[in-house]
Order: sequence, then C-alpha cells, then structure tokens
Amino acid sequence: MKFLKLSLKFCLLVIFVMQQASAVNLLAQSALSDKKSDSNQIQEKIKRVENNLLPPVQTKGDPAANMNIIERMKYYNVPGVSIAVINNGEIEWAKGYGVREAGTNLPVTTETLFQAGSISKPVAAIGALKMVQDGKLQLDEDVNKKLVSWKIPENEFTKEQKVTLRRLLTHNAGISVWGFPGYSADTKLLPAVPQILDGIAPANTKPVRVIETPGTNPSYSGGGFTVMQLLMTDVSGKPFPKLMDNMILKKFGMKNSTFEQPLPQSFYEQAAAGHTGKAEKFAGNWFIYPEMAAAGLWTTPSDLASFAIELQQAYAGKSKKVLSPETVKQMLTKQTGGRGFGIELAGEGSKAFRFSHSGTNRGFHNNMIAYTETGQGAIVMTNSDKSDQLIGEIFRSIASEYGWVDYLPKEKTIVSLDPRNFVPYLGEYDFMGRAKYVVLTEDGKLKLKAAGPNKYELFAETETKFFIKERPGEIVFVKDAEGRVTEMIIYTNGQEIHLKKL
Repeated sequence: MKFLKLSLKFCLLVIFVMQQASAVNLLAQSALSDKKSDSNQIQEKIKRVENNLLPPVQTKGDPAANMNIIERMKYYNVPGVSIAVINNGEIEWAKGYGVREAGTNLPVTTETLFQAGSISKPVAAIGALKMVQDGKLQLDEDVNKKLVSWKIPENEFTKEQKVTLRRLLTHNAGISVWGFPGYSADTKLLPAVPQILDGIAPANTKPVRVIETPGTNPSYSGGGFTVMQLLMTDVSGKPFPKLMDNMILKKFGMKNSTFEQPLPQSFYEQAAAGHTGKAEKFAGNWFIYPEMAAAGLWTTPSDLASFAIELQQAYAGKSKKVLSPETVKQMLTKQTGGRGFGIELAGEGSKAFRFSHSGTNRGFHNNMIAYTETGQGAIVMTNSDKSDQLIGEIFRSIASEYGWVDYLPKEKTIVSLDPRNFVPYLGEYDFMGRAKYVVLTEDGKLKLKAAGPNKYELFAETETKFFIKERPGEIVFVKDAEGRVTEMIIYTNGQEIHLKKL
C-alpha cells in the first residue's frame, strides 16, 4: 500500500512537472512569436521610411511625391547614408545604405564612422557643463581668469562685458570666425590651438577675436567653441580627446566615437571617405580638424542616438550618468538668442519641443533631431557635403511614419503676381558677413541665388512672402514706411535669419 501511495505521488509529480514545462514552453513560444511580430513590424516601418521620402513643400493640388532612398541617393550623388531612429526612448532601428567610398563595394554599416562636423559642439558642451557641475569651471566667470596658454585679447568691446562660458556655449560672446575649412590629410604640420586662435601659421583661418560687445548680439561662432576647447584643456591639464573620451564618450556608451584628430589608423577600416557634391572622393579621404570641440568628432548615428537618449532620460529625471537633470534642463532652456547650451532648440509644447544640431565638414553632412519628452528622434549622417536636401527628405519620411506632426511637409498655395512687382526685391543681400545672396529675375520668374551656383525659383504666397519648393521655410521681404525693401528674412528649421539689402 505504501508503495502504491508513493507511486501515485510520483506520477502526480511527473504530471505536474510536465504541465509546468508545457506552460513554460508555451510562454517561450509566445514570447518568440511576439518578438518575431515586433521585428516584422519594425521591418515594415523601415520599408515605408525607405519608400516615402518627402519634399519640404506640398503645393495645393499637386500629388504627393513619395520617393525611394536609393533613387534619391543616386539623384543627389550621395555615396553613403547611415540612419538611426529613436522611438519609445530607445534605438528602434539603425541601418546603412550605399558605400563608404565611391567606386568601391565597401558597404556603409551601423558601425561606419562619419565626421560629425558641428554636431561636435553639443557633445563638447556636455563636457564643459560636466566641468561646471564638478566646480572646475563657472558659467558666468570671465574665461580669461582660467585660460593659461592663451588669453582673449582685451579691446573696446570687452571693457564692460566679458567673454564667459555661458556666452561661448550660446554663441553670444561676440566672437569672430564662423567655421573652419579643415586641413588636407597630407598636412605635415598642424597648428596648435593658440596658433588657430591667433590666426598665425600654420593656421589657415583669421584670428579669433571679440568683434561685438559680449552678450548683445547672438552670432554663430566656431571660434568661440575653440576658445572653450582651450579653456577645458588648460583647466584639466589633459588633451581634449582623452578628456572627452573619459568624461563623456565612454559614459554615454559611444563606443565608435573619438575626438582624435588626425583620426587614428585603427579606425581607418571603419571610416567613411568624404566626397564632393559630384561624388568625387577628396584626396586622403578626409580633412583634419584640430578645432575638435567645434568640428572634430568622428561618430556614428547609433552613438549619437545614445547621446540623445541620455539627454532625454536626464531631462525627464530618470538618469544622471554624466549631468544631473537640473543641469540638462538648464542646457535645454532657451538662452539669449533662442539657443540652448551648444544645441539648437525648436518647437513649443511637450510633443513638439526638440533639440537638434546639424553638422557639415568638407565631404560630410549630417543632422540630429530629438524630442525632449516623447522619446523620439533620429540621426542621419552622409559622406557627401551636398546632401542637405536628401537628409531633409529622409527626416520628413521618418516624421510621417512616426507622427512628428510639426516636421511634415507644409502645404502651400501659390499666388500669381505681376513680374513688375518683383522690382523692389531685386539686388544683393548680406548673409552674416560671409556671402551675398542675390535676388534676380529670369524669364519672368523671381529667383534666389545663394552662395553656390544654384538658383531657386521663389513662389509667392502673398505680395511679400515667398517659398522655395526644394527647401523648407519661408522668405519674407521687409519694406520701410516708403515701400523700399530693407531686408530679407529667411525662416527655416526654427531659425530666423536676417539678410540686410545692400
């Protein structure tokens, strides 16, 4: 009897174990099925993004122009593109297209490095803010008090107001030198940062100087970020790449990123070559940028996505890997001129407020956009310096798929104007002291010629408000009380650019 009872208990135990195993197996199969379903859904999203590239403007009555990414890359002569998309606070997908170098079959992958250009600035800004948080720097102190190896020359503009880190970070320090052309890969002798700042050989740019009273007139300045680079190295006593690697890149999980200039040979097989707008590779594959904080970062869209996600998490109070939530909120608060600390800000309200930065070095063009509260965003990087229109088309496709309502093409209605009304608009307009924009007529059409060879037709919405079909934004001509045109204002990507008529 005792044996029978034990046998019965054993049989019941076996049945129970088999039932549990079956349940576990069913759960595993269900999880696998869910994972497969999620993967299939993401693949469908990717396909829709790839086949739904959109122009910046949709004119009323015209059919939607859905375009394919590979076809548009060929149209714009862009050899390679890399994309990372953020959704629900994580990288939902990343993918490479085309080749690292024109004329080869070397594919762009998610680990292919691109020069970030000015997207270096927000990453460098995190480093400066970390030093503020640690008490090594102060936002509102005269930077000359901490600079050691070089000082900002005092002049009539600095008598009352001083150059501070806050003003450098927000492009509001009155500092000259908008950007840097880089140095060819075969350059034997690169300038030290003080030589760059003084504009002396072998530097290839003008001296970085205070040309306006600090704090009075926001003006974009790569020169200001180069001053910040020197400030950080003087105070820390460490080379900038090593400082940023230990303080920022490693902690953000940016494993395929470096500020090293020139690029170490160990990265060569991962790096994309830079190309002209005709898909011609630059000699030596890329240019060198010792102005590292302003333009020297090599990285991938996935690494920049990790960077953006950490800012989103810290802004929400859910992370403090490097900066406290309070510091990140300060970074993403509009300062004088509308920028944050090293970052562009746009949009209103919890669903639209976003941070962004574009970046262009010779041979590379990129953009990063991330929403502070929705957990969404994307990064697109290319190995062509004439790919801004393609990047815009890709972003609008992502916006359409992921519901970024404020980033979709704008519908416009064209108004017919008598060409005689164009006369007051004709002439030259000063673009930030760096170039002249020309408004002209050809075959009865009003056109705008920017810094390059291209001319864009201006389509009228009103007598003074126009748009370009190939570009986002609006162009408004401003008249004085006597009806004379005094300036042209370009509204684009949350920015307002004033060009005085010459």
